Amino acid sequence: MRHRAAGRHLGRDSAHRVALFRNLMTELFRHERIKTTRAKALSIRSEAEHLVTVAKNGKAKAAAEGTDVHERRQAASVLRDPAVVKKLFDEIAPRFQDRPGGYTRVVKLGPRLGDGAEMVMLELVD
Repeated sequence: MRHRAAGRHLGRDSAHRVALFRNLMTELFRHERIKTTRAKALSIRSEAEHLVTVAKNGKAKAAAEGTDVHERRQAASVLRDPAVVKKLFDEIAPRFQDRPGGYTRVVKLGPRLGDGAEMVMLELVD
């Protein structure tokens, strides 16, 4: 029974799932849009939006106190690519400074030809 078992397992063990989510979020912030299955997109959407919020708070903190090291380290612990962390803080977070949430959009693309999995485009809104 699945009592109190939150989240999607996606047919993977926990380490594989964490690696998958990190890779998907890194590529989302690198390219600002990714094509993936609906289940994977919905699984990483909230965590990706949380990282944008962390970056926004870091930029606000840097303006007030002069440093955002803690927030950058939080993002780096998930993204694992320093260039993507820099892009998140320097390019993506300032775009969403006046937006209170809802930084991503899921656009349905239809079923995949091979196995019929529903494909979507997960992208950052402009």
